[in-house]
Amino acid sequence: MNGPEITFSVAPELRLFVPSDRRRGRTTVVTDGSSTLGHVVESLGVPLTEAGRLLVDGSPVPVSHIPRAGEHVDVLGVQRPQQVPGAPLRFLLDVHLGTLARRLRLLGVDAAYENEDIGDPALAALSAKERRVLLSRDRGLLRRREIWAGAYVYSDRPDDQLTDVLERFAPALAPWTRCTACNGPLREADKDSVQNRLEQGTQRSYDVFAQCTACERVYWRGAHHANLEAIVESAMRTAGTTTRGDASVGPGQGPAPAA
Repeated sequence: MNGPEITFSVAPELRLFVPSDRRRGRTTVVTDGSSTLGHVVESLGVPLTEAGRLLVDGSPVPVSHIPRAGEHVDVLGVQRPQQVPGAPLRFLLDVHLGTLARRLRLLGVDAAYENEDIGDPALAALSAKERRVLLSRDRGLLRRREIWAGAYVYSDRPDDQLTDVLERFAPALAPWTRCTACNGPLREADKDSVQNRLEQGTQRSYDVFAQCTACERVYWRGAHHANLEAIVESAMRTAGTTTRGDASVGPGQGPAPAA
């Protein structure tokens, strides 16, 4: 670039996206005189999904602002909880976030997930088609213009990932109401109606079941239930909510992978 020179600083939570020599205080950026501020921000490594307000000399400006010589730009982080236009709030997760997807489903959050890599263009198109917030750790994917909304997942640890999403978006939680395998709604199931899907030991040991209305998988409160209940209780504390007690069976055990 060979144009107006501006100074630039980013919020602390965004510093991981920019080169190390730009992570503290003001740094100088030479623009080309025609690119928007949004383009400049992205060229420095910050996905626009992670940028909150953009301030020029202390005043908010849109991403379409054309920087002028001598301006100082502050890039703030996204305000939490983040308001996403449209309802209901739904998510789409990329192939690397399977555990996070299952945990969101465990909490009753609508979380679509592709367990095969369908490619960035297809994921972005699906986000736009179904109006889902695309969650990813791929910065390049989040820069695709066709996505409807997106968010960077900052941690590689499932516990921290879940806390991050809950704190950022504050989704409504309804634990034990979704299939962790396919995202379909669960319903209470009579033991006789699912008996042909159960092993003999399960038939003898359990009497209360739930079944997915989409893929028909059966769930009961088996060996994994205590671990999953701990995840739910922790998430509800993060959300400042309490669980609904023992009314729902939920994915305590069954053919779906444990969260």
